[in-house]
Amino acid sequence: MPKKIADSDLADVLNALAQLAQPASLEEIAGKLSQPLARRTLQRRLATLLASGRLAAQGSGAGTRYQLPQVATREPSATVDSAFDRELSPAAHEIRRLVRRPASQRHPVGYDRSFLESYRPNVTGYLPDSLRRKLAELGRTPGEAQPAGTYLRKVMDRLLIDLSWNSSRLEGNTYSLLETQRLLELGEGADGKAAKETQMILNHRAAIELLAEQAAEIGFNRYTLCNLHALLSDNLLPDPAGGGRLRTHAVAIAGSVFHPLEVPSAIEECFDQILLTAAAIEDAFEQAFFAMVHLPYLQPFEDVNKRVSRLAANIPLVQRNLGPLSFVDVPQSDYMQAILGVYELRRVDYLRDVFEWAYERSCVRYAAVRQSIGEPDPFRLRHRERLGQVIAAVVAGGLDKKAAAALVQREAIQIPDVSQQQRFAILAETELTSLHPGNFARYRLSPAQFAAWQRQWR
Repeated sequence: MPKKIADSDLADVLNALAQLAQPASLEEIAGKLSQPLARRTLQRRLATLLASGRLAAQGSGAGTRYQLPQVATREPSATVDSAFDRELSPAAHEIRRLVRRPASQRHPVGYDRSFLESYRPNVTGYLPDSLRRKLAELGRTPGEAQPAGTYLRKVMDRLLIDLSWNSSRLEGNTYSLLETQRLLELGEGADGKAAKETQMILNHRAAIELLAEQAAEIGFNRYTLCNLHALLSDNLLPDPAGGGRLRTHAVAIAGSVFHPLEVPSAIEECFDQILLTAAAIEDAFEQAFFAMVHLPYLQPFEDVNKRVSRLAANIPLVQRNLGPLSFVDVPQSDYMQAILGVYELRRVDYLRDVFEWAYERSCVRYAAVRQSIGEPDPFRLRHRERLGQVIAAVVAGGLDKKAAAALVQREAIQIPDVSQQQRFAILAETELTSLHPGNFARYRLSPAQFAAWQRQWR
């Protein structure tokens, strides 16, 4: 396990950034540090801050720019999270405020077994009945009465890209959606990306394929969870033998005052209890959310625990042919801070808001319940002119995925509101991957232009 970075070292990076006009480059930040750092050391500290939600970034590779997250100044009851475009619950807002405090103001806490032991399947409920009914309506598909995995296989091509990219993005992976599509479809890695990032995305594909190919056999059992971990951690762990095995040593959570359980026998016991409890839960969405809460909280594996929990959350959805959960549009900072709320406070309200948002957006993505959503996307409406210009420029210019990704990023950073730049890039790339002969005319493109572009779209 990598050595934990001291909070004082991270604070020096944050203080340096606070002195700069933001967003700022790595070189600009380095120039403001109290003591010089090797480039790789600074990159590791920036990555740690990004993963904990204490820092935001835009762009990729040498063009990456860093900034401090924007903090809302309105009262909790009226605060709308700029990333969600919706109100957070008062409880979620409180959790976000608490986990955003400097580490020195947060009390160190250890793993509390009573958090797991107090949960009673089908009696305790993290999700209110009204929310379960809402999600069930959103997730309903025509294939519900068919064999497990039927619906997943129908949307497999799209899901492989979406879930691989979004889950990797939540871990700080800098691949764009188009670069991910190129990697998964053509096997071509993106220029300037670390091998670790490429491996992470390929590992997600393998894990998703396991869920699809063995839909009738998977479940909350050791076989499924350990093999998901083995696939997701392939070639990413210091000890290759750690893939699919419960950890036998202590781990630390960067950017958190939470200390996971250390005793191997206790980890085994809690892991088995999580699986037994999850398997006994009857509601698919409660089951999925339970996995998202308790697998990261236990940290049963050496690393890659959150990724395992996100894939495991899809197990009950796959089995019941409900719309999958691909975490589309979920901001990394919200997800990470919601997880910190579980780690440090044992409170699920913020993560529940993230889960609800994520599933709503995923269902819209797969058109499973379009008639239930109905309302136009206000973000898309606000940026429709810029979006149309980007799509038209890509198609009319005959750009391939690599060139299109670069164009989208250049256009996105022109948006004055930094908090909206990444979402615009995601929207534009999603629209490009969704173009087909039946919808390109809305961008005032001719059949000849579209046909010529399709020949170059690789």
